[in-house]
Amino acid sequence: MRTKLILCLLVLFPPALFAADKPAMLNVKEGLWEVTVTHPSNGMPGMPEDALAKLPPDQRARIEEMMKQKGVTMSGNTTVVKSCVTKEKIEKGMAFATENKANNCTRTIVNSSSTHLEMKYHCDDTAKDGKKTTIDGTTTVDVVNGDSTKGMSHIVSNSDGRSMNMDMTFTSKYLGSACGDIK
Repeated sequence: MRTKLILCLLVLFPPALFAADKPAMLNVKEGLWEVTVTHPSNGMPGMPEDALAKLPPDQRARIEEMMKQKGVTMSGNTTVVKSCVTKEKIEKGMAFATENKANNCTRTIVNSSSTHLEMKYHCDDTAKDGKKTTIDGTTTVDVVNGDSTKGMSHIVSNSDGRSMNMDMTFTSKYLGSACGDIK
């Protein structure tokens, strides 16, 4: 479950352009963006490569296909996510995110301007088997220019007493005004 939560956060990258307070709008273009996230381990974020390799081939293929359909590709310690940035998302402070109401998360915007966003967040989740996971993190996003951003995120995850720290960096680049099937 912890892997699923961390992966959800990565898919929402820059992980935390979530709506919380009314932030200043980041000065970025509307359209299709590609976000490249570099994380410390190979394979799926939050899941060691050896654990991913132990999955039955059909289960691994289903996971990889599901991620591919969402515009996510993984290679080594890099994950690439495509995101459709709309005017509405920019106005809500969710430029590169999709709303995920499944997790119980609180977000606090520390600093916000047209070129910088700094946010803290806390998420709690209880799996069907009763295992509890908490995730605390900080994320910063800096607009390099209207066509690119960069940032970093620090995440601390605790699942049934097992703690994991993850530091990630990311860059994003504007691909064009048409989003195609990417939401």
